[in-house]
Amino acid sequence: MKMANFTLHHHLAFLLLFAAPLVAFDISTPENFLQCLSLHSRNASAISKLVYTPINSSYSSVLDITIQNLRFLTPSAPKPLFIMTPLDISHVQATIICSRQYRLQMRTRSGGHDYEGLSYLSEVPFVIVDMANFRSISVDAEDKTAWVQSGATVGELYYRIAEKSKTLGFPAGLCPTVGVGGHFSGGGYGTLLRKYGLAADNVIDVQLVDAQGRLLDRESMGEDLFWAIRGGGGGSFGVVVSWKVKLVPVPSTVTVFTILRTLEQNATKLVHQWQLVANKLPNDLFIRLILQSYNSGPNGTRTMQAIFNTLYLGGVDSLLEVTRSRLPELNVTRQDCTEMSWIESVLYFAGFPSGTPLEVLLNRSSNTKTFFKNKSDYVKEPIPESGLEGMWERFFEEDQGVPIMIWNPYGGKMAEISESAIPFPHRAGVLYKIQHITAWTTGGNEVAPKHVSWIRSFYSYMAQYVSKSPREAYINYRDLDIGMNNVIGNTSYKQASVWGKKYFKNNFDRLVRVKTAVDPDNFFRHEQSIPPFSS
Repeated sequence: MKMANFTLHHHLAFLLLFAAPLVAFDISTPENFLQCLSLHSRNASAISKLVYTPINSSYSSVLDITIQNLRFLTPSAPKPLFIMTPLDISHVQATIICSRQYRLQMRTRSGGHDYEGLSYLSEVPFVIVDMANFRSISVDAEDKTAWVQSGATVGELYYRIAEKSKTLGFPAGLCPTVGVGGHFSGGGYGTLLRKYGLAADNVIDVQLVDAQGRLLDRESMGEDLFWAIRGGGGGSFGVVVSWKVKLVPVPSTVTVFTILRTLEQNATKLVHQWQLVANKLPNDLFIRLILQSYNSGPNGTRTMQAIFNTLYLGGVDSLLEVTRSRLPELNVTRQDCTEMSWIESVLYFAGFPSGTPLEVLLNRSSNTKTFFKNKSDYVKEPIPESGLEGMWERFFEEDQGVPIMIWNPYGGKMAEISESAIPFPHRAGVLYKIQHITAWTTGGNEVAPKHVSWIRSFYSYMAQYVSKSPREAYINYRDLDIGMNNVIGNTSYKQASVWGKKYFKNNFDRLVRVKTAVDPDNFFRHEQSIPPFSS
């Protein structure tokens, strides 16, 4: 996929943008906005089929299909005036130009997994650019690279890589329906992070449409903007339409195991021991920890389950050597382990049964939508057993199965990459990252206050055991509780730095400088977008 050349048509579009007066949008005359889109699009005749308004019969299905958090799938949630589903880069450019002209905010959605719904919600009149049609993937196995468009899912990317090679992979996420656009923008990680770092660490070029509607690649945008879009979070700097990534070698055989231990099986001591070794294990070994409560007996006795969910880049014999020497307490046996290909391990970690056809990775819609509120933390000192016991007590206060914690080990490659290499700063010194989850399917939004209150209280309890000054957080696990911008009007640097320093630490200042240079009037904005200094 080559960088597209500018045409006279595009230059005229820019001139028209800056010649046209800015006008407030009149909801009663949507045809004016549609005419603007046609004027600035390469194949104008297609616009009517690509834009959905609330009067279209398909509007709701297009809007709702990739909304993953059912808390935001409600009649009262704010709805866009238009949904643009571009087929061509000029459609993205036109939407930016016309949204500016009519003073509409623009939200860009790849897979709809934003935890706070920021890719499809806004409190002011807005347009969604839904990238679902932008999902071509071109894999060059010989060069060990791929171009992937932002609307593709990580599952589609994995599938297309496996089509071309059994010994190449990519270090992105576990959930196959996540869109690569948002995922790569915030970092993106999976089972290969200790071996190869983040998805964003392995991006080597992009195509991006900026706030002026210009199509840029790495060379034409410059290294500052290229740095910012690899981990600085989606929705701040432009619309990335395509990413060039470096593929990574994986062995023809990998080994997986999932071992469950309860409190009665010494889970507390095992969890404590895991903290001491998980970030120091060989880079080929990834053992994540999933913690949840459940009823262990007919009398409703509550206990905790510690689930050790593991990928090893190699065969079972060498895996057993490592676990016996480094984590003997877990007592991993040959019977616990299964050898498979790397692409089969993708299905395994996504929760699909053994033997599921690989084509399931091409399914863009998730069958596991829930109501949820999530948070994140980074841990730099092992939590003592007394602290773990306090966690269990609080888990038992919530409904069974609603709270979950996922602990992802760091170390390895993650500790070798500089904090400032890309905006994602959580590197050396991090033992593991916590994803705090409270997710439910019964009771809907009526019980949301109860569950959200619980996770906020639990998060407060955890403050004593996690990173401090700032209390670090992961941008792809959006959490508006930690701070937000003004939806209308300007946001000061001081206000934005409340949340910005938690996600980016000292990299936040450089992100603000880049934003000020490339989007000084803050066209690309949302509740946690990087603000320019002038705003």
